[in-house]
Amino acid sequence: MSIMLFILLQLFALVSCSPRRCDPGIRGLCKPTVEEKPKCTDVSLSYCDDMPYTQTMFPNILGHKTREDAEAGAEYLLMSVVESLLGGECNPEIRMLGCSVLTPRCERQKVLRPCWTTCEAVRKRCSHAFDAIDMAWPYFLDCDRFFVSDEEECYDPLEGLKAEQNEEAADSMENPPPEDLATTIQFSYHTNAQMITTLKKVEERCSDIATTYSIGRSIEGRELLVIAFSVNPGEHELLEPELKYIGNVHGNEVLGRQMLIYLAQYLCSEYLLGNERIQKLINTTRIHILPSMNPDGYEVAVAGVQDNTGNDDEEGPRYDSSNIGRNNAQNVDLNRNFPDLTTIVYSRRKRKGARTDHIPIPDYYWFGKVAPETYAVMKWIRSIPFVLSANFHGGDMVVSYPYDLSKHPLERNMFSPTPDDQIFKFLAKTYANAHESMHLESAKCGSSASNSQRGIINGAQWSSIAGSMQDFNYLHTNCFEVTVELGCDKFPPEEELFIAWHDNHDALITYMETAHRGIKGIVQDEEGNGIKGVRISVRGIRHDVTTAENGEYWRLLTPGIHIVSATAPGYAKAMKKVHLPPRMYKAGRVDFLLVKAVPDPEMQVQDDSIMSIDSYDRFDPYNQYERYTLMADVSQNQELREEKPWWWNYFVQPGGPAPTWLLKHY
Repeated sequence: MSIMLFILLQLFALVSCSPRRCDPGIRGLCKPTVEEKPKCTDVSLSYCDDMPYTQTMFPNILGHKTREDAEAGAEYLLMSVVESLLGGECNPEIRMLGCSVLTPRCERQKVLRPCWTTCEAVRKRCSHAFDAIDMAWPYFLDCDRFFVSDEEECYDPLEGLKAEQNEEAADSMENPPPEDLATTIQFSYHTNAQMITTLKKVEERCSDIATTYSIGRSIEGRELLVIAFSVNPGEHELLEPELKYIGNVHGNEVLGRQMLIYLAQYLCSEYLLGNERIQKLINTTRIHILPSMNPDGYEVAVAGVQDNTGNDDEEGPRYDSSNIGRNNAQNVDLNRNFPDLTTIVYSRRKRKGARTDHIPIPDYYWFGKVAPETYAVMKWIRSIPFVLSANFHGGDMVVSYPYDLSKHPLERNMFSPTPDDQIFKFLAKTYANAHESMHLESAKCGSSASNSQRGIINGAQWSSIAGSMQDFNYLHTNCFEVTVELGCDKFPPEEELFIAWHDNHDALITYMETAHRGIKGIVQDEEGNGIKGVRISVRGIRHDVTTAENGEYWRLLTPGIHIVSATAPGYAKAMKKVHLPPRMYKAGRVDFLLVKAVPDPEMQVQDDSIMSIDSYDRFDPYNQYERYTLMADVSQNQELREEKPWWWNYFVQPGGPAPTWLLKHY
């Protein structure tokens, strides 16, 4: 009993000695808990240690409570690798802008927010770099959300960087670099991201004469980016001829793609250096360059090359020249995917008054498999009054000209000329002769070698195909296009790129200059208004061109004497005799004035035998393309959801939330 009493006394003593519990009902028993206010602390994130301040505060602007929280986030991970991701572009501006949000400036125990004007300037200059790798502009660099105006006591997070740049600029004035990086040609293959970045840099460097624009996207969402050159590159100017170059129609034929990237850089740098030939060309012409029509195929081709270049012999890796990546992501050959208008022409060639120009696209075409790349190029071709064009391939060394489809009943290879055979031969010879070796017998290679003559060949005589791009250009629009095969190696080693540029660069320029051959002019009514849709005919050539929106036209012709006429419903026919000397390198100006007249019944009968203008203007009338793509989206929806950009796995952390804010199309 005494033992139990002793234990109870000991327990009572312990309880009585312990601190009394807080009871809000007893005054003075409870003391209020005081939370410690955040204080300025040293900037300790290693990728932010060069900011123009040394103190920061947590929680930061994004809500990270500690330095450890900030370091563990995908935002800081992005800042640590952004230089590599963007290929050094916009570095260190992007990183420092991000650091101004992750480790904001702290003064007098107060967080200062970075300036909206600084953020917006960086976003405008650098957003294309993220577009190039298919990454969204980072949410924490949202200028309206995390940055403030000058009136709200903001600070410039790039202040120290700008001071360094000003010093470097002053030094560069004393010792200027020989050439700007944007226009320095690096003779190596460009990824799709690098290609877009290069074109954007050229646009920035030569903003007065260059602009980039998109004509659409590939089946996998890659941008079909065009760069245009002119004194007013963003819009058409009266009587200025428009021309285009298209490369990489087949994804594994890559030399044309590289030549066109180099050409864009060359045009910019030479214009700035005062090259009179280049300045004259750009001042009088609008040049459009689409380096890659098939960027998806190129990605597959590059992967195939890397898989097949594992040897380490003395000659170095050899590149695979098979058909890996030739077609687009739908396995469509883009140079067989255009409307087959040549067959329509052949079926009507014995009909009186049958035309070989402005053939409407038959409605049944839209019920087939139309690739988005083909669709985009067709809309592009129809939207601009192109005069001249060339598309670039590999696997042979020759310039091919229309028709591509043989007139043989069984479509066997057979010489099948257009009504403009003379001008097409002239265009093909222009490129081949200006090329370093294409016109030489010793340069012949590939399947065209047995039939080509001094580097040129009729497409149908070489290899008859239906649905080609050059036939579509000629039969549907005013544009004359040839196909340039740049060499028998479709994917040559990088060390051969410089030689290829040396062989082709003068031919690329010389061919563009032929856009100024022949005649051009304006067709007006008696009141001086331009007339659209007037047919410009040349006696002896059964192929007309039509006037554009303002009544202007261009007609490529060989030297000689030509009888040219202008006809339009409701107007009297006008006719002129034109003499083009052999050494005339500027288009002759031939204007027409059309007078109102009573319609000619005979002409009306002839017009009725031809499809109407309304039929020509019908483009995808049943919206089959949109329906087709919607069906494709539904069938591939799961696959598309699973597909992520090449950099995605780097940012996905086990157990953590997926940084979907990095995805452009999420």
